Amino acid sequence: MGGLFAGVFGVGGGLVMIPLLLWWTDMDQRRANATSLMAITPAAIVGAISYGVGGVFEWLPALFVAAGSITGAQLGARILARIPLVPLKWGFIVFISVSGVFLFLEVPSREGSLEITLTTAIVLVGLGVLMGIASGLFGVGGGIIVIPAIMLLLGGSDIVAKSISLLAMAPGSLSGTLGHLRYKTADLRDGAWVAVGAVITTPVGSALAFLLSPRWGAILFGALTVVVAVSLIIRAVGERKS
Repeated sequence: MGGLFAGVFGVGGGLVMIPLLLWWTDMDQRRANATSLMAITPAAIVGAISYGVGGVFEWLPALFVAAGSITGAQLGARILARIPLVPLKWGFIVFISVSGVFLFLEVPSREGSLEITLTTAIVLVGLGVLMGIASGLFGVGGGIIVIPAIMLLLGGSDIVAKSISLLAMAPGSLSGTLGHLRYKTADLRDGAWVAVGAVITTPVGSALAFLLSPRWGAILFGALTVVVAVSLIIRAVGERKS
């Protein structure tokens, strides 16, 4: 399910994988976040290749985003190893809720292009740092930050933004994964099993992305984040009462 989500929306799939790991396994929030990030790296690589097969391979702007995300992911992984579970849980809920709101407000376009200038490069590196912190801390690829920003701030189309997101996501996620292994916040075997499923379905999701209109893609993504956020709030409140 995470791989399908990653391919369609150009994100890592953590918004789906983390809640499912919490619901279907005995993992706590810290371990679920770290395990999700381990699966994102191969899913992002396969997704980027799939978009390239479709004719969109934005490698140059992705390099700038990736440069920032590698450093940011290490910082996020370090914070994850030290932050208490309760604020981490609510921080993740707030993160996906805000992400859903941005997706409902944006007006996607498939015609926008992206030219690399000094200003654009600086913005892309900054977005990469934020992307890396989000991936290391919350176990998501960070595309939920990069994609709306590229469309709203830089004028890129939704498909271009998704291609950049997936290409840049792989090195940042790998950096965060190495950090989690160092801090022993997740098991490599668990991440590998999740990655197997994600790699299988990511190309299917990428093919669907070219068929889905930009507006409907944003609406569906936003709706899903709202459903996940509400479900996690109900779970968190129930655990607190018990």
